[in-house]
Amino acid sequence: MKILNLKIVACNVMWRELSYYASRSLNKFEFTYLPWGLHTSPKQLHAEVQKAVDATPDTFDAILLGYGLCSKGVEGITAGKTRLVITRGHDCITCFLGSRARYQEYFDAHPGTYWYTSGWIENHVSPGKERYETVFEEYKKKFGEDDAEYLMEMEQGWYKQYSTAAYVDLGVGNADAYKNYTRECAEWLGWQYDEIKGDSSLFKRFVGGDWDSDDFLIVEPGHHIEATNGHDIVRSVPNHNAEQSPVAGAETPGR
Repeated sequence: MKILNLKIVACNVMWRELSYYASRSLNKFEFTYLPWGLHTSPKQLHAEVQKAVDATPDTFDAILLGYGLCSKGVEGITAGKTRLVITRGHDCITCFLGSRARYQEYFDAHPGTYWYTSGWIENHVSPGKERYETVFEEYKKKFGEDDAEYLMEMEQGWYKQYSTAAYVDLGVGNADAYKNYTRECAEWLGWQYDEIKGDSSLFKRFVGGDWDSDDFLIVEPGHHIEATNGHDIVRSVPNHNAEQSPVAGAETPGR
């Protein structure tokens, strides 16, 4: 099998898993990790990812995008001289669970789920006591105590749409500490706690070059990514057939 020279452009919440499984692959890699939180501003996510793609020299066999559709932030991303590869998923949780089907099955059974992973815990303060205290202090400094209390009531109201804190365990990093943190968050919020064994198969195939069309989209040079609003989630479209148009959509479940 040919050893591939691959560039990974990914969200920082996936750095631990992508770096780990890439280290176990025979392929060669260069990494660019972008800040957490870009999915909350799809236009900015689009701009940053496209910038990283455009800055990649054409010496690589492919550029791997470590993102899901992410509120349609990747829609319109265009391949230059190097093909792009992206997992078919609404967000990164698909990669942690191993398939779109498993994600959908769990979401259908537990629609009020907020997902916790090693990267989400490390890169931002997840819902829980720590977040409440941190955000409250920030609001007090900016707006005063009365307004801070009102704003916190508004934020706590947002949490009511969730009922479960689910940690996806791939056994990478300090898993026991991540589980305990998620459990404590669930208890403080009055949510149920669930612990789900992750499936690393998508990560391994992603970095390994095993890109079957059911789980991965390959975007050839002169094409861009388009959302399908269907089971396949994304497709590759020739640039002359449609305008590139990053779309700001709503956040996906649990994010």
